[in-house]
Amino acid sequence: MVVYNFSAGPAVLPGPVLKKAQEELLDYQGSEMSVMEMSHRSSLFEEIIADAEKLLRELMEIPKNYRVLFLQGGASLQFSALPLNLAQNKKALYVNTGSWSKKAIAAAQKIENVETKVIASSEDKNFTYIPEITQDLIDEDAAYLHITTNETIGGIRYQEIPDAEDVPVVADMSSNILTNDYKVSDFGVIYAGAQKNIGPAGLTVVIIREDLLNDTPLFAPMLDYRLQADSHSMYNTPPTFSIYMAKLVFEWLQDLGGVSQILQENQQKASLLYEAIDCSSLFHSPVNKRDRSLTNVPFLTTSSQLDKEFIYAAQKQGLENLKGHRSVGGMRASLYNAFPMVGVRKLVDFMEEFEKAHGGKTHASN
Repeated sequence: MVVYNFSAGPAVLPGPVLKKAQEELLDYQGSEMSVMEMSHRSSLFEEIIADAEKLLRELMEIPKNYRVLFLQGGASLQFSALPLNLAQNKKALYVNTGSWSKKAIAAAQKIENVETKVIASSEDKNFTYIPEITQDLIDEDAAYLHITTNETIGGIRYQEIPDAEDVPVVADMSSNILTNDYKVSDFGVIYAGAQKNIGPAGLTVVIIREDLLNDTPLFAPMLDYRLQADSHSMYNTPPTFSIYMAKLVFEWLQDLGGVSQILQENQQKASLLYEAIDCSSLFHSPVNKRDRSLTNVPFLTTSSQLDKEFIYAAQKQGLENLKGHRSVGGMRASLYNAFPMVGVRKLVDFMEEFEKAHGGKTHASN
């Protein structure tokens, strides 16, 4: 039985990438060492990290005045690093669109000399939409405006990035980096955990405009953006194997045709699933249609008990990790870059079979 992994993260990785890593696991380029064993100061690894950055710059069309950092600690560490680097003795603006936004806000609020202000929220409707950001909400003296471009739990995403004029937009892009057509130049800082579209857990990418690098050293060197940038992400031993895996994923994505090609494929995958949900009398989506995520699709049946039955039956068909987050319930299908269209078709077919078995009728086609 073929298994399709709908996990929100750590998530499915491209098959060709895993095979390549397997081939090189014990002997990387004739070194008779695994990448996991070699020194991060070796010429072989220096080439790996340089290639990873070059590929990412090409894929995202990153301008020359941005630095690319390969760090540890997950995107959650950046919740604290951002205000420490950019907003000491200043105001930081946040938009609250769900669980990850709330965590970023909570971390910033714990820093005594940073004034944290939530300028908009969709909590009134259980984070099922993206609130409108207008110019009158933005304090022109603020250090930055923080958004989460895609909420993995609630399944909402920004279609357009807010225009904050001279206030840098900072984005947690963990779950839709390399799956969208955003312009890097519209952001001051982008950060993303790797375990969804980049590679295995353990790596965090930070893309920061050079003029936003801090002038004053931080008390915690590992959180200091300028120090990390000046050290070329090697202030300490970086997550070497995760960076190597990221490089392989970047190569895979480039061979496919880049971000524009994968975006088109992701739109097709998401459209197929949303069509099945919208045409169903049993399944429904809680998310505002305009703000629906391409990568994380939450959906429910008519009861929590039926949700459990669906998840259990789906697992028997090889459809794994469909259980929704406890704060939302129901099901969630995560359709990241490496997730195949055939897996979406199998899910849609099973949804139709399940509905018919429970007295309903679907009208979607695949």
